Amino acid sequence: MPVKVGDPAPDFQLKDDTGKIRTLDEFRGKKVALYFYPKDNTPGCTKEACSFRDGYNALQELGIVVLGVSFDSSESHQRFKDKHKLPFILLSDEKKEVAEAYGASGGLLGTFAAKRYTYLIDEHGTIVHVFTKVDVKNHAEEVMQAFSKHSGK
Repeated sequence: MPVKVGDPAPDFQLKDDTGKIRTLDEFRGKKVALYFYPKDNTPGCTKEACSFRDGYNALQELGIVVLGVSFDSSESHQRFKDKHKLPFILLSDEKKEVAEAYGASGGLLGTFAAKRYTYLIDEHGTIVHVFTKVDVKNHAEEVMQAFSKHSGK
């Protein structure tokens, strides 16, 4: 059953692009954009990652942490980050458990890739917005607008 707005965001333990184990809980108290994407170095995924890269300073000013997740290895993530100068954390969900917990597994490539979904998580660990359709070129702006609407409540 996929998570929805109002649900607590499932915690996880995943390796980042340096091989370090990261958890969602370590970002408690911060806004988190947890974005799932199909594959490193593919056209749409690169545009989406570069959107977050180009909007990174504005995201940071708003206190938003960006975490990218795919089924690629930590080593693949490191190459992807280096190639495109990505300043945020990429997480490796090789067992597909986190994508499954969020309802983001089984994308375009079936079980071989995550769906392009983004979950916005507030400071308390609650999901406040879910993107199931993403504008890869302007996704950082979409995320900032959605968080802005949420905090305006």
